[in-house]
Amino acid sequence: MRKVTKSWLIGSAVIFALIAVPIGLLIERDHQQTRQHSPWSEVPQRAQAVDHSDLFPQSAFNSGPEVTAACLQCHEQSGEQVIHTKHWTWQSQPVDVEGREQPVAIGKKNVINNFCIGVQGNWESCTACHTGYGWKNEAFDFANQANVDCVVCHDQTGTYKKGKQGLPVQGVDLLAVAQSVGRPTRSNCGSCHFNGGGGDAVKHGDLDQSLKFPEASLDVHMGRYDFACVDCHQTEDHNIAGRSITVSLDNHNQVYCQDCHQQQVHADERITRHLDSVACQTCHIPEVARKQPTKISWDWSTSGDDSIKEEPHHYLKIKGSFVYEDNLQPSYLWFNGLADRYLLGDPINPDSVTAINQPKGSIKDPKAKIWPFKVHIAKQPYDRKLGHLLQPKTVGKDGYWSHFDWDKALALGAAFAGIEYSGSYDFATTSMFWPQTHMVAPKNDALQCQDCHGETSRLDWQALGYNGDPLKWGTAPRQSEVMIQEATYEH
Repeated sequence: MRKVTKSWLIGSAVIFALIAVPIGLLIERDHQQTRQHSPWSEVPQRAQAVDHSDLFPQSAFNSGPEVTAACLQCHEQSGEQVIHTKHWTWQSQPVDVEGREQPVAIGKKNVINNFCIGVQGNWESCTACHTGYGWKNEAFDFANQANVDCVVCHDQTGTYKKGKQGLPVQGVDLLAVAQSVGRPTRSNCGSCHFNGGGGDAVKHGDLDQSLKFPEASLDVHMGRYDFACVDCHQTEDHNIAGRSITVSLDNHNQVYCQDCHQQQVHADERITRHLDSVACQTCHIPEVARKQPTKISWDWSTSGDDSIKEEPHHYLKIKGSFVYEDNLQPSYLWFNGLADRYLLGDPINPDSVTAINQPKGSIKDPKAKIWPFKVHIAKQPYDRKLGHLLQPKTVGKDGYWSHFDWDKALALGAAFAGIEYSGSYDFATTSMFWPQTHMVAPKNDALQCQDCHGETSRLDWQALGYNGDPLKWGTAPRQSEVMIQEATYEH
């Protein structure tokens, strides 16, 4: 009996060693791999800003272009660099698009959306967020470096503000602003990107004024580590990395979590198995609009009605009715980085929802992952006879806001946008999709297994192409896995 016990103990020890040693080696290897690459190695070193306070002999600057002229005396290449960026052109290079005969060049300059609808004809208001001065009509000279606005991105006083046509508002001390310049901060970028759609938090859902000085619980990168936008949206020759399917047809120059978070990120293999199908943002951004409510619905058809009481988050006479929501749980779709983009003149079906930038991707797409989106629904004008969306002229002389005559505003807007208008209009329902990638929660606040798997799942599994919760129903191999299996079998 003692011999059996002794043999059993010896055998157990051997088996344990055979199992434990390889596991220990694997764990150590994984830890070594994790240690080999630190995300901080990809974050750009912040150069010491040059003190510009004594570099301007002027007693004052009288205009924005005067400041630019002074900047370009030393930064001789900067003007040429800026005028070739998307922040200046508001338009991409032509891109081949499936289903269209000719390459398409789009951007904020010439697309339609379901917020303020469009720029063309409304330049004097919309171009308050252009990186230049004086864009008031279609004749703006995009080759004129003298109109580049340097300080909108580099002001450190916090007092600089742009108004109509992108000109500095009255009262800004341009000399003090010029003397303060430094590396772009969240406030610089946010002066436009936090206020897209006409106000704080309106458009994006994951971008608003709360990110100027956020707590770590709101955004772990900006709050805990004081990241500036350009730490992730890294910049070369004034070309800022980043892409949005709201104004782009390609995915070039994009920013990815993996730019910094390389190699093995999660020690738990169960999480790692999800990474081919689930975007980092899906788990790490459980909610958005966590400090400021974001607009999720806009009905232009109710605008112009004096009988409705005005309240900024519910109704404005010039814009119509709204719905806002805070602590917004995103919608989840397959997404491969591209989108089908509605272009001016495309036909619509007014009896269904027209997707202005439907994300591309499906469960069968090996490049797609499940992504979080803010979905914005709107009712906006369309041509009843010609069957396409219309872009109104809303601001300035003869704009809708001066007379509340839709027919007049749509006729003028169509002429500026280069589309036909029959004289008969109504309102159609549209949708826009905004990928959520900011407001990254601390890791302890990321989604857990039960948030997606179980009776109270936040995911619509069938809409995503599954029979049901994969934990219960299982999942067929994705296209990429099938291709790998077939290739292995053939060889």
